[in-house]
Amino acid sequence: MTNESWAELSERLAALAEDAGRSAVRVEARRAPASGTIWSPDGVVVTAHHNLDWEEDIEVGLADGRSLRAELVGRDPSTDLAVLRVKASGLPVPAWAEPDSLKAGHLLLALSRPGRALRVGLGPLARAAGDWRAPSGGRLDRYLEADLSLHPGFSGALVLDLAGRAVGMATAGLVRGTALVVALPTLRRVVGQLLAHGQVRRGFLGVATVPVRLAASLEKVAGQPGALLVTAVEEGSPAQRGGLLLGDSLLAFGGSPLSHPGDLLPLLEEERIGQPVALRLVRAGEIRELSLTVGTRERGKEARA
Repeated sequence: MTNESWAELSERLAALAEDAGRSAVRVEARRAPASGTIWSPDGVVVTAHHNLDWEEDIEVGLADGRSLRAELVGRDPSTDLAVLRVKASGLPVPAWAEPDSLKAGHLLLALSRPGRALRVGLGPLARAAGDWRAPSGGRLDRYLEADLSLHPGFSGALVLDLAGRAVGMATAGLVRGTALVVALPTLRRVVGQLLAHGQVRRGFLGVATVPVRLAASLEKVAGQPGALLVTAVEEGSPAQRGGLLLGDSLLAFGGSPLSHPGDLLPLLEEERIGQPVALRLVRAGEIRELSLTVGTRERGKEARA
């Protein structure tokens, strides 16, 4: 590229940051301020769940210098997303775009506001893949890992492509030391549920499990080497009502084999709530079939199936 081309690119990036930066806000809900993104003109703001050390007396700083009191609408630790609402109207909303065309190597701009001034980061998309399950259990519609420099207040930053379109929100809270972009489809799904219910509705059985190795005789019959041993059944839970007992070993849920506790949580998506599901299990050395109806997970029970 010629010097003139570099200068043109530099001017374009600065113009994109200045325009879209009006949608990047400061979120004060912990000792060190963090960032957030305006979601709707009527005062809905999206930020990272881990940015919120307290749920009251939250302040949101706008690009025009105003500082507004914010109410927490809901939060989802599994996708590291939270929704706030401020009393305002006509707020600048970025031009959102679907992430389908994003590929590794595409350059991204991250716009954060950890203080009063906008902070801009530039870096390539390091990895791009299909849907992904976070270690915390949340489902992201796309795995987008960006090579962006992490700094205090980074999470919650608005992420743009070089066409100036908003493609997601940045967070370093899902994988330690890694800048991930929570793309528009995930934002749309999770923010919608938080606005409607104050939480992301997920299925709930009411059990705790640990992985176990099956005896050789059972392994041959079951067609798999391991299972999930039920170590606790919550009183009044769907599992108890369905007849699940302490000491049962779960082999399959709705036809999907189980061998690790992480296998079960992804199967308890919202569409399972209220639906009967077939469980295959080992009880007293025999393989049995059991049917139970999936319930709704309450707040504070994210880690238990």
